[in-house]
Amino acid sequence: MKIIFFGTPDFATRPLDALITNNYSPIAIITQPDGEVGRKKMLVSPPVKITGQKHNIPIFQPETLKDDGFFEIFKNLNPDICIIGGYGKIIPKKYLDVPKFGFICIHPSLLPKYRGPSPIQGAILNGESETGITIIIIDSEVDHGPILSEEKYTLKPDIFKEDAEKEIWNLGAKLLIETLPKYIAKEITPQPQNHNQATFTKLLTRDDSHIDWSRSRQEIYNQIRALNPEPGTWTTWQDKILNIKKAVLIDGKLSLVTIQLEGKKETSMSDFLSGHPNFDISQLK
Repeated sequence: MKIIFFGTPDFATRPLDALITNNYSPIAIITQPDGEVGRKKMLVSPPVKITGQKHNIPIFQPETLKDDGFFEIFKNLNPDICIIGGYGKIIPKKYLDVPKFGFICIHPSLLPKYRGPSPIQGAILNGESETGITIIIIDSEVDHGPILSEEKYTLKPDIFKEDAEKEIWNLGAKLLIETLPKYIAKEITPQPQNHNQATFTKLLTRDDSHIDWSRSRQEIYNQIRALNPEPGTWTTWQDKILNIKKAVLIDGKLSLVTIQLEGKKETSMSDFLSGHPNFDISQLK
């Protein structure tokens, strides 16, 4: 079976590794172009590309999928099925009609809840105790297609997005390997989503991560858990940006654990207090 895998970030390497390990190695990987990182703007390859290169899988990094030239390359690969695991671009409709078994996508929520680019962050921000992973057939709308399989995941009240993401995508990799052969063998009847119950997420930025101290401590704690390490959460102290990396909530009291003051290195709150003994959380804006 000829599989093409679409994916980019680190979490997407989990389903890719699972495919390779279970004798479903893709004939090609389509990923985002290399990107500049850090102040020195070093060119860095996507994690999925690095994994693919280790296994000698051909890599394609089109700037856009709207290019007719790349579409011809894609058609000539003649895939039986395409699998999306965090690619980062919408797949044009003309691509969807090429593979015999279409495109399937691994989405880290219990669809139709939390469609869009930030489902794990959205669930944590809203204080959910449960989310999950869903595998769907891709149609012409975002995260809209019929469901092939899903698995629930308990969101611990103190887990941060980065740790939840790892666990959810490990779950997704396992679910993919269970689902793929059943789908190909037509042992699964795709189930339409209840679109009336759909909720949506957006791409979160630094504008979303400024802490509003008039909100409840639980809401602020959820924000810190959901938006670190990127785009991060921040406030101001003595007219300087104070990035809050980690905090704990005990008996309704929010305690800062790891912070970074503008122009300074990341530090523990205890070390920061030794140099700023008059600091008080009520001073934050």
